[in-house]
Amino acid sequence: MTVQELWKEGNHILSEAGIEEAILDSRYLLEWVLQCNHSYLLLNPNSLVTMEQEQQYRTAILERKGHKPLQYIVGEQEFMGYSFLVNEHVLIPRQDTEILVETVLKHMQECMETASDCEKLQEDTEADTVYKILDMCCGSGCIGISLWKKINEKQQGMCQVIVSDISSEALEVTRENAKRLKADVEIIKSDLFQAIKGKFHILVSNPPYIPSKVVDTLMPEVREHEPRLALDGSPDGLFFYRNIIEQAKDYLEEEGYVFFEIGFDQAEDVRKIFVDAGFEQVMIKQDLAGLDRVIYAKLPAGKNHATSKQR
Repeated sequence: MTVQELWKEGNHILSEAGIEEAILDSRYLLEWVLQCNHSYLLLNPNSLVTMEQEQQYRTAILERKGHKPLQYIVGEQEFMGYSFLVNEHVLIPRQDTEILVETVLKHMQECMETASDCEKLQEDTEADTVYKILDMCCGSGCIGISLWKKINEKQQGMCQVIVSDISSEALEVTRENAKRLKADVEIIKSDLFQAIKGKFHILVSNPPYIPSKVVDTLMPEVREHEPRLALDGSPDGLFFYRNIIEQAKDYLEEEGYVFFEIGFDQAEDVRKIFVDAGFEQVMIKQDLAGLDRVIYAKLPAGKNHATSKQR
């Protein structure tokens, strides 16, 4: 069978199954099987494929026909310019979440450029690193690992990153990604703050935030394949925001920040949770579609709980 014939077969199967991006998906899977790029397919339509490649492609096409996401079939997804391993134990990294990482990076850059904002950090001579970052509900580790890579590529040793999740299976994926990308992050299994020690200048999280009843209405690629544990944010979708914000005061350095990804309609609810907990300077950033996507706030000096954990 030729490349063109196999591509047409895959496209036909996905089109008949109602897969929205049938042409694109069938092509991408063929490129993955043949380990080639789009140009090769266009320039070599009559090249023969092996029986093994035919079988691998048909298996992948049938998985996609069943609405299994492409990323889970090929086992990876690009995020912030890095290739992350993914499987059905972790959410697929999305472009919208890159805005969360970029917002943290911009904040840190501004802090480094503003001596008054960084005075306390510069005096922290006992630590091996300056910025201490906690990525909570880390999933594949894409947020924390990307932050570690981007910061340390510019100035080695500028940050220490801890990533945590309640799922052992997710943390295995995180561990593989850290090894693959040579990121020296600390990986901790923890139910929110249960196993977390020390204090941090930045807490960042893309927690489960979809209301329970909405999860079952999502497209089948999401509701049937991505882990519900990483999607379901309780009946109103705000459970993790409430709990993280309240407990964060025990784990943040004075004037530390919390950064979240949020659903498009959750900004005002999360803003209120921040304000009620004593945070200030609440800021909201939109995604490329103009929808609210990131919210962050500062813990003022003196707002740490009296029983805050020791270093």
